[in-house]
Amino acid sequence: MNSTLPHNTIHGNVCAPEPQHISLVVVLSLVYLLGLLLNGFSLWVFTCRIHKWNSGAVLQFNLALSDAIITPLTPLMAVYFAMDSNWIFGKFACQLKIAVLSIHFNGSVIFLTLISIHRYVFVVHFNRSSLIKRKVFVKKLCIGIWCLLITIGIFYGWLLPVTNEATHERCLSIHQKTLTDAYFTINFVIFFFWCILPLSISVFCYSRLASSVSRININSFKGQAVKTKSLRMIGICLVIFGLCFLPLNVVRTIGVVVKKYHPTKCSLMLQLETAYYACYIVAGINCCLDPLIYFFGSSNFTKAFRRSLRVIGGRQNVENKTEPETTI
Repeated sequence: MNSTLPHNTIHGNVCAPEPQHISLVVVLSLVYLLGLLLNGFSLWVFTCRIHKWNSGAVLQFNLALSDAIITPLTPLMAVYFAMDSNWIFGKFACQLKIAVLSIHFNGSVIFLTLISIHRYVFVVHFNRSSLIKRKVFVKKLCIGIWCLLITIGIFYGWLLPVTNEATHERCLSIHQKTLTDAYFTINFVIFFFWCILPLSISVFCYSRLASSVSRININSFKGQAVKTKSLRMIGICLVIFGLCFLPLNVVRTIGVVVKKYHPTKCSLMLQLETAYYACYIVAGINCCLDPLIYFFGSSNFTKAFRRSLRVIGGRQNVENKTEPETTI
């Protein structure tokens, strides 16, 4: 990232924005391009290769959808950073960008959390009836979640408009001095409801899940398969939360606090902004890691994935064979 630190301020109390290194644009584009390929293929497998969905497949499909929707905006964000954070696409496009980013990140978090709860209930309370096991209920739940996500996204887009800062049009930037209080408040709402709370729920579910699968009889093939699959899902989900989402929220929280209470600490502000964008790229890696959840967490997806590879390889006759659907 840019190694030049600002030593002055403009208008007395506001730090002058510094351009970020071009590597930000390159890495951001590569990460989301890979995410597009992986999630696009995953959505194709879900919609075209899996004929019977269970409740887990419904949640995984919605997670893939929340990951994929960010991809069309990646070129706009890349141009924005390449042009020294100058938004040239107009007010509506900025509001759309903010809404879609909100839906993407919040959707990824909430569907990951629901997958954690689903896996916990399915393994730990396998002999109990639960709404989360019912496909019809999960479908309705997902529709309600999408309505909530869209509403929140539209609200954020309306609350955080484009502003002109130092001859540049800024969109979703910490340098929008008139929106400092709005960013401060929104950040702590996001930090609690879309980071701390989901992370706490997931850690609880996976700690109980890990304790439960440790007692599974691994002498049977089914017991070994359930244990291996569950442990893999525990590792992947906690890595996604701990690596992709937690650092982004922590750095952003420090940034808005410094911006509000120490706005003239320009060197610190630039370092935090650079760290935030680095964490933003790392957060985008969740789009590439989430397909591992589908592969390790769903026997149906794994079988459909392998059949799809054989079809792509030209052996379509294998597709005519019928394989039984599983529920875990």
